Amino acid sequence: MTIRYAKIAMILALAAFAFLTVFNNITDYSSNFNFVHHVLSMDTTFPDNAARYRAIDQPWMWHGAYWLIIVGEALTAGLLGYGTLKLWQARRAEASVFARAKGWAVAGLTVGFFVWFFGFMVVGGEWFLMWQSDVWNGQDAAFRFYMAILGVLIFLNQPDTEVK
Repeated sequence: MTIRYAKIAMILALAAFAFLTVFNNITDYSSNFNFVHHVLSMDTTFPDNAARYRAIDQPWMWHGAYWLIIVGEALTAGLLGYGTLKLWQARRAEASVFARAKGWAVAGLTVGFFVWFFGFMVVGGEWFLMWQSDVWNGQDAAFRFYMAILGVLIFLNQPDTEVK
């Protein structure tokens, strides 16, 4: 049971993290919006950057991208929260039942990985060259987030034994 409880607790912790991320992005909209604005406008990348044609200078697109991030984070939180509940309900069940209950958590972890790896590393980091900015570079934080998610995803998907 200890392993099952550990899996449930880790999913719950990541659900809380994603929830707080959404909460912060909504309640401190302008601070976090500024991050998206500067990354998408590429205004702090290298001055002679030949890829600046990719920059987006439309405020409505900055807001749209920011809300897409918030929705992805909220979906992550919701799926992980529901996944925690399903795992909790199946904690004493047969191993096959507990394994089936992992589906919602796996979906939440996958969405979270997509938000922080694809969104921040691929799109922000490589397409908008966020790595060139000394001020508006969220790659280190994103790395910590998606590696934690990946670690929990791997741990969650380890086979479970029958409850004794």
